[in-house]
Amino acid sequence: MENFSMVNPVKIIFGKETIGQIANEIPQGSKVLMIYGGGSIKKNGVYDQAVKALEGYEWHEFSGIEPNPHYETCMKAVAMIKDKGINFLLAVGGGSVLDATKFIAAAACFEGGDPWQILSKGAKVAKALPFGDIITLPATGSEMNSGGVITRAETEDKLAFNSPLTFPRFSVLDPTATFSMPVRQIGNGVVDAFVHVMEQYLTYNQGDSLLQDYMAEAIVKTLVSEGPKALANPTDYDVRANLMWASTWALNGWIACGVPEDWATHMIGHEITAFYGLDHAQTLAVVLPGVMTVLQEQKAKKITRLGKEVFGIEGGNAIEKTIEAVEGFFEEMGVKTHLSDYGLGSEAIDKVVNRLSQRGWMLGESHNITSEVVREILTLRK
Repeated sequence: MENFSMVNPVKIIFGKETIGQIANEIPQGSKVLMIYGGGSIKKNGVYDQAVKALEGYEWHEFSGIEPNPHYETCMKAVAMIKDKGINFLLAVGGGSVLDATKFIAAAACFEGGDPWQILSKGAKVAKALPFGDIITLPATGSEMNSGGVITRAETEDKLAFNSPLTFPRFSVLDPTATFSMPVRQIGNGVVDAFVHVMEQYLTYNQGDSLLQDYMAEAIVKTLVSEGPKALANPTDYDVRANLMWASTWALNGWIACGVPEDWATHMIGHEITAFYGLDHAQTLAVVLPGVMTVLQEQKAKKITRLGKEVFGIEGGNAIEKTIEAVEGFFEEMGVKTHLSDYGLGSEAIDKVVNRLSQRGWMLGESHNITSEVVREILTLRK
């Protein structure tokens, strides 16, 4: 096991009828900006519950955060924060809304010029506004980590950032708030959480971090068990609660302790989304089977273990069968797994490969995935 340092300060408030508890978490006298996406929170009752909890506060709202949050939109929120004297943010929605809120919290306090430098140059976040969240779409784990991903539409860039100052102060997870999610988002959420685990589990690691492996497998078993049930019965509370908590644990830092991490699937997927607007999870479902296939020698022991512990696969051709099982699970969740399913082909591959080549990135846990290896991965997924 590798050396590690771990801290996670996020207070989780989990369960039915817990949204009102935000009134106990936001400091009295705060000027609050509620940040959300489209109109779904007004249809499922979450907006009304948040408004009721904010009685007694001066609060304003900012809507229109995109599924892949845009830098340009975030900066409009920053302008509103400065105009209104906002000093506390409340994200209400899915991971994209929370990612945007994290960036907004940092950008509103950034004094080093263009806040895009936080993403493009890794500029240090020296200060950020405090914020909390109410999660309505479990998938990203953003409710219990300090990272986010932002798209700059103008340049077709999608980049990530991370700072110890962008952990939420609290996260409210009420599974009933997920009951009205569209089927497409249920599938996307499960796939996203699944791949988060794989990025931390499916590496060259030889199994010497046993607790992390067991924890990772428990999360994935939960997703594989409960994901199809959620599609069949979206209002089963126990199923939705299990999925919500599994999605949080997939990326709250615990299974990453002391182990190598990959993240090539995400980095490649981000480029596909930036160029072509595919859902984040759709890109992951395309890329991961390709990464597993091309890097199967490096990842052999963990692919074999995944097959045995999660899918019950043993014996001959276990690696090939496990990759097929992963792809089959994504398809079962309604998320297609080939570029051609989204009308993309060789032109898209060239565009992604050229972008990664220009950046000079060497991806994967061994930093051995060059732009030409990415071409091999994506060509397999046509």
